[in-house]
Amino acid sequence: MIHWLNLHIDQVSLLWLLPILFMFHDFEEILTVESWGIKYGPKVEAALPPGKWNPYRSMLRMTTRNFAADVLFVYIVVVAVTCTAVFFSFYWLYLAVLAVFLLHVFTHLGQSMILKIYTPGVVTAVLIALPYSSYAFYRLLKENTVSWVDVCWSLLLMALLAPAIVWRLVKSRQRHQPE
Repeated sequence: MIHWLNLHIDQVSLLWLLPILFMFHDFEEILTVESWGIKYGPKVEAALPPGKWNPYRSMLRMTTRNFAADVLFVYIVVVAVTCTAVFFSFYWLYLAVLAVFLLHVFTHLGQSMILKIYTPGVVTAVLIALPYSSYAFYRLLKENTVSWVDVCWSLLLMALLAPAIVWRLVKSRQRHQPE
C-alpha cells in the first residue's frame, strides 16, 4: 500500500491533501457537534468538576454556526501554512500543523474512550487524520524534504503557537454562547 501511494501521489499533492483532509474531518464535527452537545452535553457537563472547566462547558454548547466559524479560522491557517510549504519550501509551520492534526486524533480517541460514547470527529480522526498525517511525516522524512531536526523545531513552534490559537478559539466560543 505504501509503495502504491509513493508511486501515485507526488509531493505537492501530498502537501495539499492536508487542507482537503482537514475539511473532511471537520465536516464530521460541524455536522454533529450541535446535536451531540444537546444530547450528551448535560451528562458530560455534570461529570466535570465545578468551576474549573468553563472552557470545556462552552465547547459542549457549541452551535453548528459558531463551530463552523472556528473551523474557518483554523482552515485559513492550514491553507496558509500549506501555501508556505508548497511555494516557499518552508516546512516548519506545515509540520507543526501536521503534528497538531496527528495529536488531535488522540484527543478524539481519549474523549470517546473516557465517555464511552461516540464523540464528534472520532471516525474521521481514526480513518483519515491518523493514516494521512502518519504517512505525510513518513514520506517527507523518507524523501529528505524535511529532517528530524525540522520536525523537532516544528514541534517547538507548535508548543509555542498552539496555546495562543486554542486561547483564541476558547474566547470565541465563550463570547458566542447561547443565553
